[in-house]
Amino acid sequence: MEQEDERYRAPALDKGLDILELLAEIDGGLTQAEIAKRLGRSPNEFYRMLDRLVRRGYVTRIDGDRYSLTLKLFGLAQLHVPVRRLVSYATPFMRELAEATRQANQLTVFDRGSVVVVAQQEAPGYWGISIRVGSHISLYDTGSGHTLLAFRSQEERLMMINEYSSSGEHPTLAKEFFDRLDQIRERGYEMMPSAQTAGVFNLSAPVLGPDGRAIAALTVPYISLVNVARAPDITETLEMLAKTTQQLSELAGVEPPTAS
Repeated sequence: MEQEDERYRAPALDKGLDILELLAEIDGGLTQAEIAKRLGRSPNEFYRMLDRLVRRGYVTRIDGDRYSLTLKLFGLAQLHVPVRRLVSYATPFMRELAEATRQANQLTVFDRGSVVVVAQQEAPGYWGISIRVGSHISLYDTGSGHTLLAFRSQEERLMMINEYSSSGEHPTLAKEFFDRLDQIRERGYEMMPSAQTAGVFNLSAPVLGPDGRAIAALTVPYISLVNVARAPDITETLEMLAKTTQQLSELAGVEPPTAS
């Protein structure tokens, strides 16, 4: 059986997987020579493989000569079943939130260098602010983007920004930007005027995984409803949003119930 298995070996693939598995265990990255030493190979054996992994976005270079994993594998893992599971759990909560607040809401994730809308709930009235499912939105000037960044470590934030920069958006990120992310994390939500639509306030809170990192952001594009009696104000809406994301965070990682 072992000889038969060896017939189907793919040395180049094995080498690439060895690199990914090694870097997954390391904080701060490794140089090419360090990778070779830990894997018991010559450094020259890994040059082309590392170059391809960098070009495909699975590995990034840091501090000039060190290699570290990007979030691409994490994004690929989220893309299929976990995201569908998250959306299936979130949908009834999003529907209840829309009914209670009289506002639309959307769920976003950071996926392979993009902030992507994975679920959308319309406002119950005849008008409201909505974003199409599948839309890619800004990481830098949206409530969703700020929230997804805020509830990650500084190292992960920089990796997300590096991956997102391939979209062509390259703003100057001053210390104040990261200070704001820390403030969002401390208070538990983002509240900011929309940079895209006048009169709209983005209210955004994280859906947290068991490790306290944001796996998604739930955002209400809040508009003042002057023609709806007893419509919740912005403070009440924010409280309802926070309660909803807390409920979703408690469900994070729970397997869906099987149909009987």
